[in-house]
Amino acid sequence: NRRKKKGDSILENPSIPNPFPELCCSPFASVLSASLLPKATSRKKQVIKVYSEDDTSRALEVPSDITARDVCQLLILKNHYVDDHSWTLFEQLTHTGLGRAIEDHELVMEVQSNWVMEEETKLYFRKNYAKYEFFKNPLSFFPDHMISFPSETNAALSHSGILQMFLSSSTYPEIHGYLHAKEQGKKSWKKLYFLLRRSGLYFSTKGTSKEPRHLQFFCEFSNSDMYMSLTGKKISGAPTNYGFCFKPNKSGGTRDLKQLCADDEQSRTCWMTAIRLLKYGMQLYQNYMQPYQGRSGCSPLNITPMRSISENSLVAMDFSGHRSRIIENPTEALSVAVEEGLAWRRKGCLRLNSHGSPIAMPNMGRSIHRSQSWFHHKISREEAQRLILQHGLVDGVFLVRDSQSNPKTFVLSLSHGLKIKHFQIIPLEDDGKLFYTLDDGHTRFTDLIQLVEFYQLNKGVLPCKLKHYCARIAL
Repeated sequence: NRRKKKGDSILENPSIPNPFPELCCSPFASVLSASLLPKATSRKKQVIKVYSEDDTSRALEVPSDITARDVCQLLILKNHYVDDHSWTLFEQLTHTGLGRAIEDHELVMEVQSNWVMEEETKLYFRKNYAKYEFFKNPLSFFPDHMISFPSETNAALSHSGILQMFLSSSTYPEIHGYLHAKEQGKKSWKKLYFLLRRSGLYFSTKGTSKEPRHLQFFCEFSNSDMYMSLTGKKISGAPTNYGFCFKPNKSGGTRDLKQLCADDEQSRTCWMTAIRLLKYGMQLYQNYMQPYQGRSGCSPLNITPMRSISENSLVAMDFSGHRSRIIENPTEALSVAVEEGLAWRRKGCLRLNSHGSPIAMPNMGRSIHRSQSWFHHKISREEAQRLILQHGLVDGVFLVRDSQSNPKTFVLSLSHGLKIKHFQIIPLEDDGKLFYTLDDGHTRFTDLIQLVEFYQLNKGVLPCKLKHYCARIAL
């Protein structure tokens, strides 16, 4: 056997396999040479600052290619929140009073690169229940008088048919109606008839004419972002409070904004939803489906919660009699559970006197609601409406607040039918006991928690059940 010369590699002998081929780029290089180790492709990191509703903030060091959804997931994990897929990263332009929900797939660093120095811009972490609501109920988002389908399409489209048309690359429904447009370089607004088509947004120079010679191009959306006006008429002098606008990427300021204003919330919601679908198409649907596909691969319209083996082995029991028994009727099990909850609350509002007998604590029921996330102490009607609007005008979004007109009463603010309605909660005293009611005493509750829990299960006198509460989260 000849001696191995200096610089020889074990690769020169084909009978000896190389155990680390990935470390070699040349048969004549040393296997353990440090210069041949793969260079670490480290992702560049940057620091972003995210705010919550109470203006607390948190600085995060994140990769430069992080998406808005990934930032939300990071904050959910750090703060131990429940992920119900409604968490959203929100961009707010303070000076101009504009804001928008950043789409889940958007890169946060790209969003920040469009910020201009003179504009104070913040990222907010909040819930937005309306983010993908149009996929669940598109008929309520696109009223008949604002939408037209191609002539060859059957006018009576089904739930899924409307969605397929919006997501198709070949066809697209036409959205039309009146909007107020701010004239470029002027303070005046002009009411015009607008049409949204796949090629962009147009307005008619002659009434409601749709002839090509009467249509003038207004804007397209690939190089701009759509924002909602958060201040109503205050800053822009708009004729109504339902404004939105298009801001070109890396624009110089308010002079480049293309501002529009609708006559009501339903019209604004229709325009903004249709433009989102036009701009992002199938990407929105993938964003909507992604959380469900990651867990079970099923359609979100058909999801049933998974139960663990230990949960399946549990049974409902009744311990009120001398002997315990299994409750087989689900309806009876629910009523027993509710009754046990009420009994527990009554016990919580009692204490023992010097003789060991329970006595009622009159102030307990009056202040127990203050610890609840849905209760907002001393906020105005306008602030309540702003909070609900931020959380999304989905049926059932609500909060409870102190009444400003009557200090002894409370107000339930509730979203229904793209409108925010306010219901007064009146305290009643009967036989020395204090109750709360929404329907002039027909249904009475010992405290506000009991009232909210009841209307979460029953519609009662309300237009819909209470589903999602507005909370001021902290980071």
